[in-house]
Amino acid sequence: MTDRTHFRSLGALRGALRAPADKSISHRAAMIAAMGEGETDVVGYLDAADTRSTLVAIQAVGARLLHEDLSADARGAADGLGAPNLRIAGVGLRGARPAAIDVGNAGTLLRLLPGWLAGQPEGAWTLDGDESIRRRPVDRVADPLRLMGARLTAREERLPPLEIEAAPLHGIAYELPVASAQVKSCLLFAALLAAGETRVVEPLPTRDHSERMLAAAGAAVRREGDTVVVAPAERLEPGRIVVPADFSSAAFFVVAATIVPGSDILLHGVGLNPTRTGLLTILERMGAAAIEITPKGEEGGEPIGDIRVGHSELVGCEVGGADVPLAIDELPLVALAACFAEGTTTIRDAAELRRKESDRIATVTDALRALGGKVEATADGMVIEGTGGLRGGAIDSHGDHRIAMLGAIAGAASREGVEVTDMAAAAVSYPAFESDLVSLQHGPPLRDPVH
Repeated sequence: MTDRTHFRSLGALRGALRAPADKSISHRAAMIAAMGEGETDVVGYLDAADTRSTLVAIQAVGARLLHEDLSADARGAADGLGAPNLRIAGVGLRGARPAAIDVGNAGTLLRLLPGWLAGQPEGAWTLDGDESIRRRPVDRVADPLRLMGARLTAREERLPPLEIEAAPLHGIAYELPVASAQVKSCLLFAALLAAGETRVVEPLPTRDHSERMLAAAGAAVRREGDTVVVAPAERLEPGRIVVPADFSSAAFFVVAATIVPGSDILLHGVGLNPTRTGLLTILERMGAAAIEITPKGEEGGEPIGDIRVGHSELVGCEVGGADVPLAIDELPLVALAACFAEGTTTIRDAAELRRKESDRIATVTDALRALGGKVEATADGMVIEGTGGLRGGAIDSHGDHRIAMLGAIAGAASREGVEVTDMAAAAVSYPAFESDLVSLQHGPPLRDPVH
């Protein structure tokens, strides 16, 4: 039976909530804990389909879950004071056992895990996943890993399933052809097992969660300008990892409050790593003046804070270059916000969007046009003519969690509402998204007036 969910405007969004735990950090927390010696406590691990795939994967290679209570997710953990909802006994850097691994729909898992497995002293592994994953290329991690000595084979030389055979690795100096945190992280994991230093040169800065977490676990990681340098390691000892609320999940409500008149919301304990918050810079350029950040310190090197957002009148702007890797997952939301702006917004240098869970340039363009937006796709982005709003209509998420949530936010801001086919896709990263949106649509005003 087809899943169709209707979302409509109920006026201003008001109230406070905590977005779910950061998906990127959760994936890395589980993998680094599996590489670690002894036991690692994880506070606030995300309970979602993708991150559960990572837990299944690390157990397949020998890690053990000594404690698991994902019902106690990050809603109360982003201040670092919550009890761990995971305790993982690692296998050590060189202790992964052979396995066939189903990554489900988790692209981060598909691209990061091979770096660790490729340098094992012995064994073989196969990584495969769902229909969407089988369309996601792995050559961008496989090619540099081969330069390090890895033995990898893939379907048509670039698609899953990916087969990995243990091999001795050596450090290399590698310039990323395209800025990618996933490719970088894969190589950093491999570097821990390689002979000699590995140097990864970034064309533009990308999210640096892996570097922060590896350094906290005892790895020799340093940055030299645009280059990340990693020395081989004997052991990792993560000990405790705190996962903040996910900025990418909170971003849906940041944009929602910005485009729905009268809105005033407060998002608690959000990760504010500057390599993730490019959306805020873009919105500021578009004229979003009612966004206030209250820093709340750091956990494990990751800054956290509260974000308060009210409605703003927006104008179009240019988005490209260094903006893109700092807001790659939020660019669909930039396109949505641009529909409510005055003037033209151009998104360029974002061909990476075509390699996500869906071709997000195509799916976002089709979705926004179906809702009355004036959007044209380009080879590496979109051009949006702002009209100050959207009519509404119907869209298909194509199984992409971010497109599903985009449709819901569009519905809450549109004149006639939006029907989303396959809203269940949102569970990949944000299982409680619908109920959180409803809570803000019916929420009470915050105590202090918005500034």
